Amino acid sequence: MTHDDRAKPVALVTGANKGIGLQIARDLAAHGFTVLVGSRSLQDGETAAKSLGVNARAIKLDVTDQASVTAAAERIRKELGRLDVLVNNAGISHAGKSGRSLQEIAQAGRMSVVSLDDVRALFETNVFGVIAVTQAMLPLLREAPAGRIVNVSSTGGSLTWNSDPANPHRKMFGTYSASKTALNAITLAFAADLESTRIKVNAACPGFTATDLNNFQGTRTVQEAAREPVRLALLGPDGPTGTFSDENGPVAW
Repeated sequence: MTHDDRAKPVALVTGANKGIGLQIARDLAAHGFTVLVGSRSLQDGETAAKSLGVNARAIKLDVTDQASVTAAAERIRKELGRLDVLVNNAGISHAGKSGRSLQEIAQAGRMSVVSLDDVRALFETNVFGVIAVTQAMLPLLREAPAGRIVNVSSTGGSLTWNSDPANPHRKMFGTYSASKTALNAITLAFAADLESTRIKVNAACPGFTATDLNNFQGTRTVQEAAREPVRLALLGPDGPTGTFSDENGPVAW
């Protein structure tokens, strides 16, 4: 490890071996970051990191496994000695079998029928995983000249939008959406808690993107989806904290 490596800012992106996470990692590498590609499977992470070039390296990270989270934080401190940006991107849309249509996923996630095991599985990754990773990385982020935390959320979690009867998407408001509402609350809680520090904590909605999260039924590309999370990762000292936005601007909580 050369001194130059330690002079470069470091970003960790969870769930970065594919989809939006991989594109966020690619964009941050292009902005001069050493990017850590967080992946539950180290092999998948290494394949993804190779595709990003010399500024990326894989790190095994299962956000639902505290030992894995702790080990990742220790490894970052030992090998890189710093962390400037954390993008909590890892997320699941459902706990059932893959390949189902969005309609099937939405039906299974309805609050009147969803199993508690499925609710727990979604919250384990989408909410508790974010808390676990953020807490583990905070000592490093506190030392950074400009620590940035970006939580990848969804307008589907907006209580304001989904309480409007005119919103056609409200019939999709179920377990996944509720997990993103909880993630937004976590974002605000971290932002309030860290207000006196140089760390900024914001939530970004990437939009309805074609990934395996929705069986590639989304309409936006990963390149478009990565724009808002990357913008928030690169915020200057005058940038906001405790916000929820997409590419068109602020999103109502």
